[in-house]
Amino acid sequence: MARPCKVILVALLVAAMASPLVLAYDPSPLQDFCVADKASNVFVNGQACKDPAMVSAGDFAFSGLQNAGNTANPFGSKVTLVDVKAVPGLNTLGVAMARLDLAAGGLNPPHTHPRATEILTVVEGEMFVGYIDTNGTLFAKVLHKGDVFVFPKGLVHFEFNFGDCPAFGIAGLSSQNPGLVRVADSLFGASPAITNEVLAKAFGIDAATVQRIKAQFSTKK
Repeated sequence: MARPCKVILVALLVAAMASPLVLAYDPSPLQDFCVADKASNVFVNGQACKDPAMVSAGDFAFSGLQNAGNTANPFGSKVTLVDVKAVPGLNTLGVAMARLDLAAGGLNPPHTHPRATEILTVVEGEMFVGYIDTNGTLFAKVLHKGDVFVFPKGLVHFEFNFGDCPAFGIAGLSSQNPGLVRVADSLFGASPAITNEVLAKAFGIDAATVQRIKAQFSTKK
C-alpha cells in the first residue's frame, strides 16, 4: 500500500504546483460559449454568463475596424480595442484584438498590458516599435507593411510612426481584458497624486520639474 500512497501524494503535489500557473491566465471555457451578461450584478473573475437562450450572433460580432481612428490628439494615435466589452462573446475565450492608427509622427506612448501578450501586424505604412525587458534591454525594430512583432506580456512597449504618411496595424492580444497602463500617465497623472518628492528622487530631477511634467497630464478621475 505504501507505493500507491506515494504515487497519490506525488500527483497531488504536482497538481498543487500547477494550479497557480493555471489561475494566472484568463478563465477557461467549460462550455461552448459564455457570452458576457452586461446586465448582471454578479461579481466574478471575468463576466457572468448570459442565458444561452438569449444569445444571438450579434454577441460575437463587431463592426468598424475598417474605419481609421481619430488621431487628432497630442500623441497622434488612436487604439480601437475589441475586447469583451465590445464583443460579449469573447468572455472566457482569452483573446481580444485592436486597430492601431498612427498619424505621421504619431506615437502610441510607452505602456503595458498586464494581462496579455500582444502580436502586431502592420497593414499600412511603417512603424518603429519596441519593448524593454526586465533587464532594461531594448528590443526594437522598424516594421514595414506585412511585418509582425510580438510584445511579451506585461512588458513596457511602444509604437512610433516616423514616416510622412499615416500608418495602421492590427493587433491580437491573449486576454479578453488585456488592461492598459500608460507609463507616464500612471506616474504623473495618478489620483491621488504621487508626491513630488517621490518622483523627483526616482527620476533624479527637482520638485519644480516634476510639477511642470504633471501639468502636462490631466489627473485621472
